[in-house]
Amino acid sequence: MSDVIGDGKVVSIHFTLQAEGQTLDTTQDGEPLLYLHGVGGVVPGLEAALVGKSVGDHVVTTVDPADGYGDRKDEPAMRVPRNQFPADFPAQPGMPVGGEDEEGNVFSYWITHVEDDHVVVDPNHPLAGVSLEFDVRVIEIRDATASEMEHGHPHGPGGAHH
Repeated sequence: MSDVIGDGKVVSIHFTLQAEGQTLDTTQDGEPLLYLHGVGGVVPGLEAALVGKSVGDHVVTTVDPADGYGDRKDEPAMRVPRNQFPADFPAQPGMPVGGEDEEGNVFSYWITHVEDDHVVVDPNHPLAGVSLEFDVRVIEIRDATASEMEHGHPHGPGGAHH
């Protein structure tokens, strides 16, 4: 069992994410983030910065947009009639929505506004085109179980609860 971060490891981190001088997310006063390294559970730039790190390591890194949520796409936002969503769909700004076109291509959009009769969706993640600043402390590293590897994500205490 190796005690450094690499593919197939379940990693627990405390982090603070800032962008453009604002704190966007933090685990400092709560539970650490648990992710399976090597399967895209965190943005690629952060994952790369954590390779080879050990428990107790402190990492401060800036992730360029291409290694974060991507560069902004030159596609406009769209107003989608509200009745195109299920009646009980809790549309909220920032929420991702996905779909599939006639050719079977999967796509993702993010809700930017919710109106009475329409939901405005943007093909850009809210952080697309933004540099991300991470301040991370590695809390725990362990080998992923066969089940975690099969499912592509870590399981908390008590195993898988899908």
